[in-house]
Amino acid sequence: MYTFSNKLKTFSIILMVLGLLGVGYGFMTSHKSFEEVETLLAEEAHHGSGHVEEATHAAPSHDAHAIDSHGEKEHAGVDEHAKHIEHVQHQIANRPWSALYVAAFFFMMIALGILAFYAIQIASQAGWSPVLFRVMEGMTSYLLPGGLIVIGIAVASHFIGHNNLFVWMDPEVVEHDKLIQGKSGWLNIWGFLIRGLIFLGGWSLYRHFSRKFSIAQDTAEDKSNFKKSFRISAGFLVFFIYTESMMAWDWIMSVDPHWFSTLFGWYVFASMFVSGITVLALITIYLKSRNYLEFVNENHLHDVAKFMFAFSIFWTYLWFSQFMLIWYSNIPEEVTYFVSRFNDYKLPFLGMVVLNFVFPILMLMNADYKRIPWFVVMTGLVILFGHYIDIFNMIMPATVGDRWFIGIPEISSILLFAGLFIFVVFTALTKAPLLVKGYPFRKESEDFHY
Repeated sequence: MYTFSNKLKTFSIILMVLGLLGVGYGFMTSHKSFEEVETLLAEEAHHGSGHVEEATHAAPSHDAHAIDSHGEKEHAGVDEHAKHIEHVQHQIANRPWSALYVAAFFFMMIALGILAFYAIQIASQAGWSPVLFRVMEGMTSYLLPGGLIVIGIAVASHFIGHNNLFVWMDPEVVEHDKLIQGKSGWLNIWGFLIRGLIFLGGWSLYRHFSRKFSIAQDTAEDKSNFKKSFRISAGFLVFFIYTESMMAWDWIMSVDPHWFSTLFGWYVFASMFVSGITVLALITIYLKSRNYLEFVNENHLHDVAKFMFAFSIFWTYLWFSQFMLIWYSNIPEEVTYFVSRFNDYKLPFLGMVVLNFVFPILMLMNADYKRIPWFVVMTGLVILFGHYIDIFNMIMPATVGDRWFIGIPEISSILLFAGLFIFVVFTALTKAPLLVKGYPFRKESEDFHY
């Protein structure tokens, strides 16, 4: 049985505390007054940052003698100036909400990605992976609390944050937007909440029963629990492939309600899948270094690293397909998504392609490197950072525009959810033996050689 070390437990709690303090600081400093934002924009204009041109317009004179035939234009200029400042004010207020949401979704998707991977292993009756099942089950324990947090942040941003994340939740915006009105049958707060709970409920039910059957099989005298697990895994994968796509539309794509992509569900899936498999490799290597998982050998690590390599390429294929088709067709309603990212997010947008494709393909192409633990850890950390930036690029342009930065709100949010993830996952690992003793393919997995 695994024992959650006091050092790791303390480390996870410290991460959560530091994260909470930083998140609190981010929220406290995000509310700027009209005058503060006006001063900020004036300073940016003075230093030539080029954030906004409209903000540099000097307010026309209010001297009564200055009113002439240009009075109406001057008044319109004042209105535009005020509207722009209010817009930037809203973007700055959005930043801590967005940072929290990006980090919450990132850690939730790691648990969901590994749940799908786990179901695939059982449904395909894979012979190499059963020795890793308990690690996968431990990771999936974060899915329910992590998913509830994501839904909670989204709903709280509506009721507390004045629609800081999803513009379609704002009745005033919907009232003047014909396109969002046309989607209001789907994009409404109650539909969003009910669908989210259905998705999360289905995933969590599968997780609960697959774990129950897995533990029961350890002491069972027949294979009935294995057969049940096989059947529900096959059913879950059908449910998952539909609900994962709808989740991607609701929880991520709808921050840009005027834009859509038919590839988006697959694109998010690729990101969550490779992230989940990468964390599986990191936790396995950690446990192995602490003298647990003695039945896991370098061949298992090699296969996990192969999946990291393969799905990094699959992610790149989907990224390029989505980008290339939209760029080539050059339809204004579609290209606006990438124009905003090229203009304001060029470094993270192009940088994540290096992190998620170029780096993994160079590091993991050689079969021998996939067997070296420290090498897999180094590559895995880069991949995880790259996919965090991927989620960052999906959310931030629609919510904070060009007011993005990776600072205290973003880093604190990562620390908060990393600490919670470690605490939940490693607590779950203490609840059952780390080897599935009664699983039919256990012996094949233990003797696995590549």
